[in-house]
Formats: sequence, C-alpha cells, structure tokens
Amino acid sequence: MKYKAFLTCLIIIFLAEISVLLIYANYGADSYQDAVEVNEALQSVRDDWENIVAHQNVTGLDYAVLDSVGNAIFRTRQGLSESLNEAVIHRDTILDIEINGEVSGKIVIYNDSPQTLWDGRKKSAAVLIFAAVLQLVCFAVYSAYLYRRVAKPFGKLEDFAERVAGGNLDIPLEMDRGNIFGAFTESFDIMRSELKKARLAEARANAEKKELVAKLSHDIRTPVASIKAASEVGAAIAESEKSRRNYDRIIQKADQINALVTNLFSATLEELQQLTVEPADMKSREISEMLLGADYFHYAEIPAVPDCMLFADKLRLQQVFDNIFANSYKYANTEITVKISLKNNFLKIVVEDFGGGVPEKELPLLKEKFKRGENAENVEGAGLGLYISDCFMNEMKGGLDIENGTHGLAVIVKILLSGMI
Repeated sequence: MKYKAFLTCLIIIFLAEISVLLIYANYGADSYQDAVEVNEALQSVRDDWENIVAHQNVTGLDYAVLDSVGNAIFRTRQGLSESLNEAVIHRDTILDIEINGEVSGKIVIYNDSPQTLWDGRKKSAAVLIFAAVLQLVCFAVYSAYLYRRVAKPFGKLEDFAERVAGGNLDIPLEMDRGNIFGAFTESFDIMRSELKKARLAEARANAEKKELVAKLSHDIRTPVASIKAASEVGAAIAESEKSRRNYDRIIQKADQINALVTNLFSATLEELQQLTVEPADMKSREISEMLLGADYFHYAEIPAVPDCMLFADKLRLQQVFDNIFANSYKYANTEITVKISLKNNFLKIVVEDFGGGVPEKELPLLKEKFKRGENAENVEGAGLGLYISDCFMNEMKGGLDIENGTHGLAVIVKILLSGMI
C-alpha cells in the first residue's frame, strides 16, 4: 500500500514537471500590445505636445517621446530607448506624432516581451527546481523506509543464520510483523526452536551412549578380569609348556580386550574435530558488538573496550560469549556485570552473575563434557556449552576460567593480543 502511494506521488510530480517543461518550451517571445492603449498613449501625447514636460501617462504602457530631430524629450521611466536605433534593436513600437498635419516627433512604446518571457521562464525554472527537490526528498524518505523495513531486518536474518550455522540455537530472533520479512522471521525462529529440540535430543542420546559404554565396559571388564586371573593361575600350575603357552595367549587376549574397551571412552570426542577454529587479527572494538549480541535480554552494561588488536576467530568467539550469557540466563537469571581489562598480553573479560555461584567441588567439573552443576536440575541443557567454549579458547591460544566471584559464578575469557604468539 505504501509502495503504491509512493509510486502515485512520483507519477504526479513527473507529470507536473512535463507540463512545466511544455509551457516553458512553448512560451513565445512575441506578444501583442493592446492597440487601444497604444492609441490612447499617442493621443494623450498629442494633446500635451505643447507642454510635454507636464505630460501624465494615462495607460499601462512604458514609452519615450522623441522630437523631430530624435532627441528624447519625455520618458515614463528610466531605461527606455532614447534613440531610434535603440528602439529598432529592442523591437519597440515606433509611431509618428502628427500635429496639424505635420510630423512633429515620434513616440517609442517599450517592448516588454523579453522581460515577460524571462519572468515566465524564471517561474517555470523555480517550479522545476521545487519538483526536483521534492523528488529527492521522496527518494530519501523511501530509501530510509526501505533500509528500516528491508535492509536492516535482512541484516538481522543474516546474523541469525550465521549464529545458527555456528551451532548457537539459544538466542531467539526478534519478530517484527511490520516489515517485509515478518512472516519469514517467525518461520526462522520456529526452525531454530525445532533445531534446538533436535540438538538437545541428540545430546541426550550421546550422553546415554556414553553411560551405556561405561556400563558395558564395566560389565565386560569384570568377566575379562576373572578370565585373566584364572589364566594366570592356570599358567602357574601348568604341567606342560604347551599348556602354559595357551594360558599366556588367553592372558594376552584379555589385555587386548581391556585396551579396546578403554578406547571406547575416547570415541565420543571425535565430533569436536569437525568444529574448525581459524583465528586471525581483529579489532578490539568488535568485542562490544559481540557482547551486546550475546546479551539479548540486556541484563548487563557493557563497558568500554581498550583499543588493541586481538588474535581470535570471530565466529567462535561469538559462540563463547553466547554460551556464557545463555548459561547465566538459564541457571541464575539475574543481572550480569562485565569487566574488561588488559593483563599479561591478554584482553581479560569477566562475566559474573548474581546467582550465588556453585559449590567449590563442582568448579573443576564445569568445563568437562556432559558435566552440569547441582543447580542444573530441571533445566534443559546438554552440559556442552562451557566444554566447547574452553576448546575454542584453547585453539585461539587464549583461555577460559571459571570461579566463584563476589556475587555469583564468574567466567573469565582471556583473548590473546595480536602478535603475542
């Protein structure tokens, strides 16, 4: 609807410009003087010829009166032609003044057609300039409208898609039904929710798989240990060398089975190898945008970031901040304080909530895979956020520490300064 109104406005302005241009093109330089006024002027000059100095102009015309030798003896205003040559050049109207049948002088009636044409064209030009300015204003207003309703929402969708591609499914996409992407926004956020459910189901399946592997390994190790112990006894009391070698073979295979079961524990870590980290130089002022983007509930006041160059992967660093703030929202749901400082070749960022922290015995476990604190009961999650964040920071030559702060749990992110590798 707004697009139709804008288009209609432009068409009206365009037609007005065309009309003005046509008037401008057809505005003729020639115009006709009123014959009645010309005769009145001529007659009044004849009547006052004997006292021409006291003559009064009774018409709307401008004119000059010349005597028989061509000298100007009267003019209605300054700037009129004062000789016949000037009058001819200016295309003025020249009439003889006859007194008693003899030509006593001439009246030169000023031709105002050029001035009238100039005034008309100035008005036309003013209208065209006004129309052009109005068009520019319309385009500027509509461009701002397009930026607010199309470009800016599209930028949000682009950032959202980048986060989803990076594995962050906790931050919802702001919905605005007033823009052109309103319906898409809702659809994208529904997709995020479904992906998050699938990711949580996958995480639960992985946790269950790990528990199953642990149980199977325990169940397998017990009979294997019994077989190995019995074989060692058999080897000790064997009467022949052949029997002793058979028992040794059984002991060897039991050790092999035990090693294979142990290897099952490390198999669950293979998926992290698919998350590549590619650190590069970046400006520290980008940290502010990352923190603001992660704090989508606006629980924290982001302080100024010291000006420096950092060595980090922007996508992975954004995931780290997203995980930290998402954990604070889920487990504490309080205000958040953020402190930023430079220390020992690192940019140190401390994010602390007011949730009271966790027991000291749990702190070393929070960065392990599938490990969650006691306060995580009845809160959805897979226990992978801080584990993955720690892996990312290590790949970026930085670090991630967890401690109980003054008011709650404090997560410390250390980003290496550029050139300090």
